[in-house]
Amino acid sequence: MASSSLRFVMVCQKCETKLRTTATSDPFRNRNAAGFLVATGSGSRAAPARGPAAPVGGGRKIGENKLLSKANRFSPLDAKCKLCKQRVSQERAQYCQNLAMVASTTPTNLRNNEGIANYNKFWQANSTNDSKVDMDNRLDQYTTVVNSYYDGATDLYEYGWGTNFHFARYYPGEAFYQAIARHEHFLAHKMSLRRGMRVLDVGCGVGGPAREIARFSEVNIVGVNNNAYQVDRANRYTAKANLENQVEFAKGDFMNLVSQFGENSFDAVYAIEATCHAPSWEGVYKQIFDVLKPGSVFGVYEWCMTDAYDANNPEHRRVAHGIELGDGIPEMRTIAQARAALKHVGFEIEVDEDLADKGDKVEWYYPLEGDIRKVQTFWDIFTCWRMTRLGKFTTQTGVSILEKLGLVPKGTYDMGESLKVAADALVAGGQQKLFTPMMLFVARKPSK
Repeated sequence: MASSSLRFVMVCQKCETKLRTTATSDPFRNRNAAGFLVATGSGSRAAPARGPAAPVGGGRKIGENKLLSKANRFSPLDAKCKLCKQRVSQERAQYCQNLAMVASTTPTNLRNNEGIANYNKFWQANSTNDSKVDMDNRLDQYTTVVNSYYDGATDLYEYGWGTNFHFARYYPGEAFYQAIARHEHFLAHKMSLRRGMRVLDVGCGVGGPAREIARFSEVNIVGVNNNAYQVDRANRYTAKANLENQVEFAKGDFMNLVSQFGENSFDAVYAIEATCHAPSWEGVYKQIFDVLKPGSVFGVYEWCMTDAYDANNPEHRRVAHGIELGDGIPEMRTIAQARAALKHVGFEIEVDEDLADKGDKVEWYYPLEGDIRKVQTFWDIFTCWRMTRLGKFTTQTGVSILEKLGLVPKGTYDMGESLKVAADALVAGGQQKLFTPMMLFVARKPSK
């Protein structure tokens, strides 16, 4: 388990509100009449206050930065919030009412290093030896499987793909990142997202699609993700993009959305290549159905095996097994199963289309093939080069060195090897029309 420590930073009240689920308020604001600090979290104990007691329920006295190290100590007069960097000023004030000391219990290491090292143990190396017992174990421990995968793979994803973890269709001459953005815009368009809507992004990764769709559709997005490392990175990228007022993220299990957000909470919900990680589609789709307002829509790009897939065919099973192992998916399922699950929980399907089966001249999997001749723009050469033999060798050699130096978690190299297996299986699945990463469904929750 990752270790935790108490970390204090000075933030403005606006940022304190955003941190309310992971932090406690300024202990100097929580004194009793005798001037003793009131316990603010599990394991904390009341202690005599240092210095003059602040008024009951009042603020921290100016200059009373006793919980900050000298390096982080600063005057609240004409200073900036440590998180949002907005200027906060309290001229001639006795107590600093507009600043708060936040005691965060954020883990010092958000990744589970042991999980990364043990990730591959959930699969048999050979698909013919991977049994129902193995699959049932992955489904039963899906949270551990998926979190271990993304703890190890996220940095590699960002290096090789950027912050938008999904595939896209490509037009001849279209740049890689342009196609990625267009794929997101297309989903937003199909869902008829409109300005001011409250939208849930299920399995949001590090927030790339959420930020893009928020800009494109002018909606307010809540991203939910059960991986603490990715949520932390999503918040950092969103702050850098100055979108904190439009996009926010919460750590949570998409199999328990109702308990976290409540029923009928969102105007729309979408998922981009994420719900394939769920132990059952019926389970996650039912949660999505329940948090949607009546009459609202759910849009999804789903990872599916196509109707051509035959689970009794050894080659087909090898492809599915490679996708599962290399992408942290407990069990690959078919388009027919996804369609049936949506209907079973009560959705009315309005759009049902495999975008990978449109006869495109440029295939969706071309960036994985490592064929520089297929590059569509000069700027995408490096993206494709990383998937050549030389590119993969260079990357893995670098990762191996970093792992030996202790600069990346143990198991990161093995995770990179799993990603190579995934790339080969995804290309084979695409070429043989056995797999699609963009089965588009737009489904509506009935108004009554």
